[in-house]
Amino acid sequence: MPHRTIRARRLTFASVGVTSLALLATACGGSGGGTSAAPKDFTYLSVTENTTTRTALTTLSKGSCKAENDALPLKVETVPQAQLDQKLQLLGGQNALPIMFAAGNAPALTKQLDKSGKIAEVELELKKYGGLDQLEPAAVSTIKALYGGKLMALPYEYNIEGIFYNKKLFQENGITVPGTWDELQAAADKLNAKGIQPFSASGAQGWPITRLISGYLYRSLGPDALDKVDAGTAKLTDPEYVKAAEEVAALGKKGYFGKGVGSIDYDTAMNQFLTGKSGMFYMGSWALANIADPKQNKVGAENVGFMPFPAVKGGKGSIDQYPSNIGLAVTLGSQNIDDKSGAWLGCIAKNYGSTALKDHGTISGFKVNTPVKDANEVTATVRKTISSSKQNVLWFEALFSTKATTISNTSAPGLVNGSVSPKQFMETVQAALGSQ
Repeated sequence: MPHRTIRARRLTFASVGVTSLALLATACGGSGGGTSAAPKDFTYLSVTENTTTRTALTTLSKGSCKAENDALPLKVETVPQAQLDQKLQLLGGQNALPIMFAAGNAPALTKQLDKSGKIAEVELELKKYGGLDQLEPAAVSTIKALYGGKLMALPYEYNIEGIFYNKKLFQENGITVPGTWDELQAAADKLNAKGIQPFSASGAQGWPITRLISGYLYRSLGPDALDKVDAGTAKLTDPEYVKAAEEVAALGKKGYFGKGVGSIDYDTAMNQFLTGKSGMFYMGSWALANIADPKQNKVGAENVGFMPFPAVKGGKGSIDQYPSNIGLAVTLGSQNIDDKSGAWLGCIAKNYGSTALKDHGTISGFKVNTPVKDANEVTATVRKTISSSKQNVLWFEALFSTKATTISNTSAPGLVNGSVSPKQFMETVQAALGSQ
């Protein structure tokens, strides 16, 4: 099950895409969707690949939210993630969006639906029915950053990103946890000298590599580095932006991602780290499910640590600014929120965080109100980091167009294997930013 959930996430980060916003705008012209009969079910449209959320909701329907389920039964429908955008466009055009549904693969589709009056005002609904105070502030901040300052989604998943590292390999090779980019490079040098691959990364997906670029940008230029690109006041081709691509490319030139990184998929990269073949793995906290699984993790959860992306000397960013995301966002249809569905929302807000953590080891953006023992020390570290986080940032492609996201991900392997120069990489992505 963790693998299936993670595959869904990988697709999200690659932004499978908004296929026809023009068609959607035509079909959904007008405001809202008028009146409709009271819903007979609490319908949730999920992607087929992600089993965790719907399983946890089913658990709630039989336990903490049984009364709400008796009044309005939970009904789960699924669609393959690759077909999600098309499905949402169709339902939006028919004024038939369900109460709750997996949002589009890129924020642009949800924003378009919102402009057409199809998305409920999540903040107002949670204020009305209770539960707004059950959302972690960091999760709210991340959602609003993604959706133009509006709370358009529920944080069924909440992930921060950083570098997981093999404590045993660090100790055996006299490596202390790096606090700066220079120290990270020195740690990689030591591991490589002992025949240990410094980093695992999936070049096939691309985004695990571009995450390193944005990490460097946030540390060197500050947390608004990519906001400036989105606003047009800076370009990826500016020298200080190209510098970040150069630093990541230099790691690849030294062979620090191993051989054939361009063909390494997500599962293989994960396996390299969990079997001790690499010392470090930049990834999000969704990897905790894999780390806690003894069948996958051969190095032992007790030997896995978590550190923030290191500081860049003289940089404007801070190491306590963590890249974050909400996985595949889940939002609400504007037509179907009444007292019964509202009661469901309030119950979910109060109970989902504990249920997901207890049953699935999954960290959400909902507060954990029932004490749950962490599976291991690294999970406790991540949870504490999320709760204390004051300012979070997004990932490299978060504000990019769908086309630019695809080009970024597919060009990333060339950056680290030397077939694409850092300047060429940034020029190619910058050129695609204005396209959908």
